[in-house]
Amino acid sequence: MTDALSARRLSRRGLLAAGGAATLATLLAACGKDDTAKPAAGNGSGPWAFTDDRGTKVEAAARPTRVVAFTGVAAALIDFGLDRQLVGVFGETKRADGTADPQAGDLNVEGVEILGNVWGEFSLEKYAALRPELLVTHMYDPDALWYVPDESKSKILPLAPSVAITTARVPMTKPIERYAALAESLGADLSAKKVTDAKTRFDAAAEAVRQAVKANPGIKVMACSGSPDLFYVSNPKVSTDLMYFAELGVDIVVPTKLESGDYFEALSWENTGKFPADLILLDNRSTALQPKDLTAKPTWQQLPAVKANQVTAWDAVPRFSYAGSAPLLENLATAIRNAKKVS
Repeated sequence: MTDALSARRLSRRGLLAAGGAATLATLLAACGKDDTAKPAAGNGSGPWAFTDDRGTKVEAAARPTRVVAFTGVAAALIDFGLDRQLVGVFGETKRADGTADPQAGDLNVEGVEILGNVWGEFSLEKYAALRPELLVTHMYDPDALWYVPDESKSKILPLAPSVAITTARVPMTKPIERYAALAESLGADLSAKKVTDAKTRFDAAAEAVRQAVKANPGIKVMACSGSPDLFYVSNPKVSTDLMYFAELGVDIVVPTKLESGDYFEALSWENTGKFPADLILLDNRSTALQPKDLTAKPTWQQLPAVKANQVTAWDAVPRFSYAGSAPLLENLATAIRNAKKVS
């Protein structure tokens, strides 16, 4: 994962349970898990195969047409041109007011089955009823399938082939390329104008970040996430988006006392000023404290970047597509260009 809260969740996977019960033999029969295959034919009528980032060659007798994915993955696949193939999602999809979660992107949240809307939720019964042909999600640590609960994965994974794409310890461009390749294997046309325009925008946004750093040198950036008890500073040597920002020349705080997994350093709120920063990237997910919540934290209010109003939203689990990531780069370029040295 790319941030503190997410990393901490991975370490607590054993404490989280998913609901749902069904007769496994019936579910297996419905899903045809023993299909064997070779690379897909262009029209999807032949066998299909894709080697994921576990090194697993995932095969099926025909190109999968009923795909279930983590919500952010589904949104990325839509950006690359898939649509009707996506029948179910899991992970934060709808907010409390019923509107789509930002990570859903252009996903029609009313048109898919939501198997779980928070960490630890994954309805086995709903999943089986979808007759899934492929499950897709991120992989932040080896063999750890993002938002697939450990407690029920032994029942979930036999129901359909699964694909996992590495989303840590590599720059952001790598998972984007991998999801593009997966989408193409599933029938997406990567030469479509929608996709090529998004790539052009992404490349321009990356260059805008480079130019912003050159135009305003010396700006120190800190990516962080807040919980009621702790303040987390994310590690750009592990977080895929921060790693890419650093490749573009952004000077990002590197925490020094890392927790297990090396994703972040956890600080008490009294120690939030440990790392000087001119610009703060703040985790914008509903699972993390937002600026309005942080007004009650005196040490947060005392940070120079906060006093200077140099805090910008950070998509701590980015959408790994050119369309999903270009706005992140554009916002970062603007924030760096407008920032002043305050630390």
